[in-house]
Amino acid sequence: MVVDLGFIAAIFLSSCAITSVVMPLLIRKFTAASMTGRDVNKKGAPEVAEMGGLGIVMGAIGSLLIAIALQTFLGYPFKLIEILAAMLTIMIISVIGTYDDLFSMRQSIKAVLPMAAALPLVAVSAAGSTELSIPFLGSFDFGFYYIFLVIPLGVTVASNLTNMLAGFNGMESGMGIVIFACTLLLALSNGSTEMAMISAAMAGALIAFLPFNWYPAKVFTGDIGNLTIGAALASAVIIGNLETAGAILVIPYVLDFFIKAANRFPSAKWWGELKNGRLYPVENRVRGLAQLVMKLGGGISEQKLVLAFIAAEGLCALLAILLYGRLI
Repeated sequence: MVVDLGFIAAIFLSSCAITSVVMPLLIRKFTAASMTGRDVNKKGAPEVAEMGGLGIVMGAIGSLLIAIALQTFLGYPFKLIEILAAMLTIMIISVIGTYDDLFSMRQSIKAVLPMAAALPLVAVSAAGSTELSIPFLGSFDFGFYYIFLVIPLGVTVASNLTNMLAGFNGMESGMGIVIFACTLLLALSNGSTEMAMISAAMAGALIAFLPFNWYPAKVFTGDIGNLTIGAALASAVIIGNLETAGAILVIPYVLDFFIKAANRFPSAKWWGELKNGRLYPVENRVRGLAQLVMKLGGGISEQKLVLAFIAAEGLCALLAILLYGRLI
């Protein structure tokens, strides 16, 4: 099936426009309400508005609602039930993220609660394909286990992983742009309109959000944004039946997970210690992937650190495209 590029472009542009419009308002409102967090990688740890991910969610969901309106009045063909399932998953995860931003959930609860957000995808997938395509090995039908194990775990793992590798200006949104640009290309080359819609909605919102989040950040993504990036990625690859491509895209996040797991998931001192414009591991101890890069680089500026992670994500995206992309 050939994807309508004009339709996908409309989703991308509307998402970008919505997020661009709402972000200045949200930043003012959050700052006035003291909904802020400290930018620990800056001198003096200045206060910065939190929960900017709400603008990402508004852009993505708003653009998909516009897409539904276009289908209703102009007849653009796509599977409405799959888009509604993805939207519901994103909205549920955004509620979880908002609660965590406001009240700080326990890690043990936050680790499993995203499974609830997977329920709409479970319901839709029960009537769809239960096969997974693995490079060089072929396709395997996981049947019951795909629906009730792979999908819930996929949403939970992806959202938690993208929530862990965070905390540096532009990192979450920058890596997210690469992720959804990749899934958009994969969707177009594989003829998946629904996967392309989700990817375009997220890519547009993240591109509009990045200028507000780039160094020096005016707003943080917050848990609402970080969790949403992972849940939207899981939704896109599940609906597009490219789950293993999604697994390739989270390789940097998985590496960060293992380093943090070895350090018992530190809640503090995971950031950088600023010296002469460069970030170094606090107490010269590596507690996460970012600190490993700091140590290997003998100190690195925050901007270069973030660019290094975006580049690493770009390599993962290239690998996913080489393995799963098809000639359009």
